[in-house]
Amino acid sequence: MNRALRWTAWTVAVVVLLAVVFLVWANVVMQGTRSAALQVWRDDRVSVRDAGDSVVMTPTRSPDGRGIVFIPGAKVDPYAYLATFREVVASGTTVVITKPTLHLAFFDTRPLATFQAHAPTVRTWAVGGHSLGGVRACQLAKDADGLLLLGSYCAEDVSRSYVDVLSVSGSRDGLSTPAKVAAARHLLPTTATVTEIRGANHAEFGAYGDQPGDGRATISRADARKQISDAVRAWIRGVPPGSDLH
Repeated sequence: MNRALRWTAWTVAVVVLLAVVFLVWANVVMQGTRSAALQVWRDDRVSVRDAGDSVVMTPTRSPDGRGIVFIPGAKVDPYAYLATFREVVASGTTVVITKPTLHLAFFDTRPLATFQAHAPTVRTWAVGGHSLGGVRACQLAKDADGLLLLGSYCAEDVSRSYVDVLSVSGSRDGLSTPAKVAAARHLLPTTATVTEIRGANHAEFGAYGDQPGDGRATISRADARKQISDAVRAWIRGVPPGSDLH
């Protein structure tokens, strides 16, 4: 009886310790670069507000009635994506960046409607994500008009859906590598737009510094950010990739 009690006590202690370690690990996030975020806050073309469960970016001029619910990568601060979407929002599209449960997209079971409610005037919605956030976005794509993957790929088959897909990857991405993105291409509709940014790595899809395991970028963050923004804006407007948007 005493031996059984000791084993039970040890088991409970180990489980509790592992739970504490996991919670501490999950809550140590990759913070957004302060200077990049502040530039967006000061941009009079973009309004930024914290809605509690998400960060809402809305255009202050000529909204186009379109919106994107965007899911961050694992343990990445939502504010790290303000700079990524600055020009997208300034062009008229609303972006709602979620705050996933425990900073991990797979633990967030809330439907898209939870985040869409923050922008009731938006008529057409896409769902997107970076890295693990993109994998989760694929699971929610059936409830959206569009699917946006940044440095990510689907783990489930959406190839037979009518969702409009844009996949933007980096040739120097050490996590969502070109090989992984190519291997999952058959899971997307044949009509998907697939764009690779030469020289971009995984962390350049946000503004949060370097990431362990990533490749070394050969283009600047500013250059990568512009190419990402241009690709997303072209997709939203339905113009061919590489077209002059100005």
